[in-house]
Order: sequence, then structure tokens, then C-alpha cells
Amino acid sequence: MKFTAHDWRKLQLPLITFGVALIIATLLYASTDTRKLKVQQLLQTQQNALNQARQRYQTSGTEKDAIVKYLPAYQQLIKRGFVGEEQRVRWISDLRDINMRYKLFGISYDIDAQQDDKTMQTLNPGNFKLHRSVMRLSFAMLHEYDLLTLLQALKNGEGSPPFILRDCVITRITSGKHTKFVPNLNTICELDWLTITEPQNGGNKP
Repeated sequence: MKFTAHDWRKLQLPLITFGVALIIATLLYASTDTRKLKVQQLLQTQQNALNQARQRYQTSGTEKDAIVKYLPAYQQLIKRGFVGEEQRVRWISDLRDINMRYKLFGISYDIDAQQDDKTMQTLNPGNFKLHRSVMRLSFAMLHEYDLLTLLQALKNGEGSPPFILRDCVITRITSGKHTKFVPNLNTICELDWLTITEPQNGGNKP
């Protein structure tokens, strides 16, 4: 069957219409596929956000439990002066109180500038930094028990942070008198007062 020019003229409009419709359908399909991909990407983004929110919520719950568990102990460390700025005035006041309470023969002292302590570097201290302040004590004693009394009183002081006793040198005082009113021994001790601070608060030294 042969198409004449007249037949082609009759089919021209339907063919053009069909071509336009085919092009529109193709564009619509491509647009639908693109929108489907965008919707899938958006859905994945929202899913990731939801997963992250769930993870943060679970982590916050774990952190809350840890805070509730350890907060009383942490507050006690703050009260004792272990966490935060060093309390030199309190240390000196404690020494004076101990000297009066146990009727010692007087205590002389001096304290070096606070410095960073590298001991905790291998202990994974997190956001905290350990500091130490070296204190030297010099005092006379009736007998060796006075030294134990002093150290135990410092350890049990309400506002006393932990300390490390470095060493003590005890020398005998030559005297012809041996009464409870005259000291028989002289002692020089060196100890480290320990405090911890967070890095942003640990840079200010007294």
C-alpha cells in the first residue's frame, strides 16, 4: 500500500500530535524518576538524622546515669579542695589549727609555685589536668608520734585535698632536759598537695 501526498498531509497532524505526546511522556517519566530519586535521598537524610537523634538520646541517658552515680563523690572532691583552684589559705589555716589542737611546738612552712604533674598522662584523665604544689614543713617534736599525728590530721582535714609525702628527715636535738615541755626531735618534711582542674580553668596559677 502506497501513501500519496494527500495521505501524508492527512497523517501529518496526528503524527505531530503523537510525537509531542511521546516527548511529553518521556519528559514526565524522566521528571518522575528524578523526583523519586530526590524523595529517596530526602528520606535517607531524614532517616540518618533520626538515627543520630536516637544515638544522642541514648548517649545522654548513659551520661545522665553516670552523672547521677558519680555526682556525690565529685561534689565531695570539690568540697575537699581536690577539684578546682588550690586552697593555700585553707592549708595554712589547717596547719595552725593542728598545731594548737595537738599542742605541738610550732610549724614552719613554705610552698612552691603550683606546677603541672605529668603523672596522670598515662591514666587517661580526660578533660582534667593534675597539678601539684610542693610544701616543706619544719617543726619540732617531743617524739616520733607527733609526726604521725600531724600527717593523719592533714589527711583527715575537711578541706584537705590528697597529698603525697615525699620524705621526712628527723634529727635529734641535743638537750640535757627531757620533759614534755621541751622538744627532743626536729623534723623537715616535703609533700605534694594535689589538685585537678579542667584545661580551660587550669591555666591560671596563683
